[in-house]
Amino acid sequence: MVGFEKLKQALDALDVRVLAASVDAEDKAREVAAEVSFPVGYGVTRDIADRIGAWWEDRRGIVQPAEFVLGGDGKVLASSYSDGPIGRMDAADVVKMIQFRERQLAK
Repeated sequence: MVGFEKLKQALDALDVRVLAASVDAEDKAREVAAEVSFPVGYGVTRDIADRIGAWWEDRRGIVQPAEFVLGGDGKVLASSYSDGPIGRMDAADVVKMIQFRERQLAK
């Protein structure tokens, strides 16, 4: 998430909003939120994970990392699912993808 914070100016210029959520309790989520300027939700349940299309791990009772880039119309433009620390979206790649899409739409 810190990578998205580092590119905040580029994301703001593209009118991109970043949101995050976790299964953590509010106090733990506040610790994470202290490092970023975007909202960090807490207390994600299996029902919430199912509604957003994330993967829920029964064994540990957690939502696995799931990232989504949504268009202005709410459609999913890109998604990433991971069952560990590898395979997360890179903020710079997200900026490039959105810039590319904007150029294509402008044609």
